[in-house]
Amino acid sequence: MQPSDRAPFAQLITDVLAYYRQDASRFVLDLWWSACQGFELEQVRTALQRHATDPERGQFAPKVADLARILQGTSTDRAALAWGKVHEAMSSVGAYQDVVFDDPAIHAVIEDLGGWPKVCRTQLDELSYLQHRFTESHRAYTGRGKFEYPRRLMGDRSPDHEYSAKGLPPPKPALVGNAERAKQVFLQGNVAGKAAISYQALAALEAAPSALLPAEREGQAA
Repeated sequence: MQPSDRAPFAQLITDVLAYYRQDASRFVLDLWWSACQGFELEQVRTALQRHATDPERGQFAPKVADLARILQGTSTDRAALAWGKVHEAMSSVGAYQDVVFDDPAIHAVIEDLGGWPKVCRTQLDELSYLQHRFTESHRAYTGRGKFEYPRRLMGDRSPDHEYSAKGLPPPKPALVGNAERAKQVFLQGNVAGKAAISYQALAALEAAPSALLPAEREGQAA
């Protein structure tokens, strides 16, 4: 939703809660607004109507979690849909082209799995195992809420500098899913991908006692 939708959105929530004989405080309206900003006003209206007509849940006033379940589905549903997009793009886009999905969790998972070209070249007899790993990781990322991810999944192509050396722009990535959401994934992602896990050699730790826990320093002194 856009900022201009806030007033009609607040009126919608106020009317819905009034139907259940509940008041809409400023805190409640702010909570609903924060939770629903990623959706269109008409989507929220439709979801609230679905809740109200649900034979079991509709007798109780809707909560943010009720709307999230209707609009987003369960984490299992989202993971299955995400795998469907990936599986289709593996053949329609292929390993040689950059790709941007409309779901940042897809980017994070595919980077963990070794990158876009490796995923595309998965053997048929390994595909079911890849699907299992993908859906498990996707549920973990979506449950986390915030995470780092690469802005695009690089295909197995020439590096950008080879294009610029010839005065050519690098190829544009293929957008998979909702084009507008894919553009937002691209704009909000990291150029270099997720932050690398840092580590120190044991020798470096031994040379820096201040990095050890107090009990460990006492053990060294003894």
